[in-house]
Amino acid sequence: MNATALLIGLGPLLGWGLFPTIASKIGGRPVNQILGSTLGTLIFAFVFAIVNGLSFPTGMDLVFSILSGVGWAIAQIITFKSFTLIGSSRAMPITTAFQLLGASLWGVLALGNWPGTTAKLLGGLALILIIIGASMTVWTEEKTKENSSLLKSAVLLLAVGEIGYWAYSAAPQATNIDGMHAFLPQAIGMVLVAVVYSAILTFKGKEKSPFAEVVSYKHIFSGFFFAFAALTYLISAQPNMNGLATGFILSQTSVVLATLTGIWFLGQKKTKKEMTVTIIGLVLILAAAAMTVML
Repeated sequence: MNATALLIGLGPLLGWGLFPTIASKIGGRPVNQILGSTLGTLIFAFVFAIVNGLSFPTGMDLVFSILSGVGWAIAQIITFKSFTLIGSSRAMPITTAFQLLGASLWGVLALGNWPGTTAKLLGGLALILIIIGASMTVWTEEKTKENSSLLKSAVLLLAVGEIGYWAYSAAPQATNIDGMHAFLPQAIGMVLVAVVYSAILTFKGKEKSPFAEVVSYKHIFSGFFFAFAALTYLISAQPNMNGLATGFILSQTSVVLATLTGIWFLGQKKTKKEMTVTIIGLVLILAAAAMTVML
């Protein structure tokens, strides 16, 4: 692995690692966050396509790429909602664990990954480690009924959101389109969901329209971080760079930065013992991720 490939491979560490913290710091409702961040992603993707002279997909390539973006946006709305319940430092390890579980099971059931008994046993062990690691990151010394209820609600939301993240990754696999050409239509799908969601809330009229709130457009900045991460991951996963397996492992390091910055910069406090258990949990998640992609 050369230095350039490593630097590109660590792009998601910064982009996806800082995205939830920046979005939470800017504030606003989930609808403000999804509207602004998807607009930021669309701007980034459009400029990238123009600069590189990429052709716009057509036919089913276009349809599945847009569906991919739709899946991500729906899942991200749910993830933003979970932030309001338990904070990004607790939600991110859980959603990362669900995404790792979903990707692994999809690979085994649909793509024939983990051939042989040994691979399946090691893969099963990795999935157990992911579950244990995620549980450790949300462990608290003082348990209350209110906190337990919020955690259960957040876990349920994030489990449902995994369907959208699965669609984000799986939809482009139904065609022969490469990641770079899928990037812009994915962003279009993301914005479509955000606009429809914002319009529905606007017509309900219970709160101020997100289209008229300045905070929505501040989130364009957070969208640049997501887009940067998505693009560098697509480049990193190419065979002439880090490859899919190594690129995936490198991208999962983002959960560490997302969790720690949430604790340090958003006031999502943990006791010394909780912090120790959280770090051990993060290490288990990353170790299990490495196991699943090396089988």
